[in-house]
Amino acid sequence: MDVLSGPLTDRTLLLLAEGYAWLPNRMRRAAGPVVPTRILGRPALALRGPQAVRFFYDERNVHRHGAIPEPVLATLFGHEGVHTLDGAAHRARKSLFLPLLEPGRVASLVDQVTAAWDEAVPEWARRGSIVLFDEASTVLATGVHRWAGIPLGDDGAAAAARDMIAMVDGFATAGPRHLRARRARARQERRLGRLVRDVRSGEVTAEADSVLDLVCRHRDADGEPLDDKTAAVELLNVVRPTTAVAWFVAFTAHALHRWPEHREALAGGDPRYAAAFAHEVRRFYPFAPFLGGLAARDLYWRGEWVPAGGLVVLDVYGQNHDEALWGDPYAFRPQRFLERPVDRDELIPQGGGDPAAGHRCPGEGITVGVLEALATRLARMEYTVPEQNLTIPLNRVPTRPRSGVVLAGVRQGRPVPVRP
Repeated sequence: MDVLSGPLTDRTLLLLAEGYAWLPNRMRRAAGPVVPTRILGRPALALRGPQAVRFFYDERNVHRHGAIPEPVLATLFGHEGVHTLDGAAHRARKSLFLPLLEPGRVASLVDQVTAAWDEAVPEWARRGSIVLFDEASTVLATGVHRWAGIPLGDDGAAAAARDMIAMVDGFATAGPRHLRARRARARQERRLGRLVRDVRSGEVTAEADSVLDLVCRHRDADGEPLDDKTAAVELLNVVRPTTAVAWFVAFTAHALHRWPEHREALAGGDPRYAAAFAHEVRRFYPFAPFLGGLAARDLYWRGEWVPAGGLVVLDVYGQNHDEALWGDPYAFRPQRFLERPVDRDELIPQGGGDPAAGHRCPGEGITVGVLEALATRLARMEYTVPEQNLTIPLNRVPTRPRSGVVLAGVRQGRPVPVRP
């Protein structure tokens, strides 16, 4: 019998129907934190827990090359990007991104994003109401383009933001959302590919040591520079996830509305509390449901087996809501991150493992830094939350409050201290 066939019923349609709840529901019915199943016609093993994270991110066990379906590459990640590589090729490409995580660079990006936010608030105040998700995405796109040294072009930040959001919003679905995502990626890859060509030809000068400059000069493991299209993909792998912090900004506003008792502590400016609040937003609210890779060999985990070439799936949403790890996982409680140190492989909203060597998102520090700053600004801002649909459907991936969080009567509020 073919090793990629077997008696397990394919669960792809159920996954699409249940979204974030699919794996946690299966895990609850299982005897332990491992579930054998079948997805996209392949046998699959779904795992959860810190030990499972370390097992999943060990390249002797799980490979990324060939694991990401074409619809996801054509929308979210891009073909030939860092997410598709393993081994020495992955480490060489990831070395392009690691300098961007240095504290000074992260602080510089936070400064650019908060400056764009502060510029936008007076305009918000002149309107009767705003949709925070949309406005935050424009702010983030503005800030990250400035920081990366990438000109926005004639269409401006709002158009770039719409495309970045479309890429994320349409990767896990079929129909109009997916088609919008494909068109958005093609449009942005063309824009940034032209920019790379212009920099390399000398028609445009990239600011020295900017993200644009680093990508244009980067050489891969084979010693060759990235081709123009792949360079555009990697530029988008900086700009797109930063713009996607809009999801967490909307979730922050949702949390402050549902649990306003946290507002004063967050507005107080304690950096430890801001970090705890940002981590709790990322833990509590749904973003990535799970991550997948291909079994590099026949694998056994907790008595269950998956053949070489089968899928290995890490239950991200389920682990971030695992009672064994968090005690009261469905309570929004930032204090949990002040009460004890949390292991690197316990909290995995953007993946697990070592960000320097493995596949954990290298932009996680950027996400946390930006979210800390914008959450503090949001807590200090004056506004009202009119009647609206703030439900967050778990069968939609990626999900967000249905209304996008409408704010009315926006005012700047108390000033934010300037960082020394």
